[in-house]
Amino acid sequence: MQTWMKNMQAKASDLSKEEDLVIGIMNLISLEEHAYFSYAKTGDAQYLHLLETVRELRKTAMKMVVTDPQGEEWCMSKHLLAASMRLYETGTKELHAGSKQNAMLLFEMAFELFSQFFMVTKGSDKELRSAMQMDIKVPNKFTSKFSTIIKKIVDCCKE
Repeated sequence: MQTWMKNMQAKASDLSKEEDLVIGIMNLISLEEHAYFSYAKTGDAQYLHLLETVRELRKTAMKMVVTDPQGEEWCMSKHLLAASMRLYETGTKELHAGSKQNAMLLFEMAFELFSQFFMVTKGSDKELRSAMQMDIKVPNKFTSKFSTIIKKIVDCCKE
């Protein structure tokens, strides 16, 4: 168990670096959506150019994280991040509106999807797979064993 924890801590710094990039990708996906809706609302073709530019940037960044997609992993990764971002943003609006309970639920759902992104992209790693099988207390119905582990090992503030 101690060897496993040391190995996971070594991988944590790599995951922490990727976390920053992944959050950037989430924002690029959000920019793609905003460019589309801006075009749909205004009919201004400049938003289509922006959409294509941002899409190419997002694809390039995703290739740094989703390195060997199997099956539908590329698309699943994009949609996991997009859904996570939307749930997070909705949660912040709920929090601002004073609906703390709704916000917390949306934040938990967003983090679960964020964690599942790492499971999909790093799922071939035997240590991460075995971590998902560990008997960890699950505090609520939206939190998987894997997201509990991600909370413990991913820390974007580590330099």
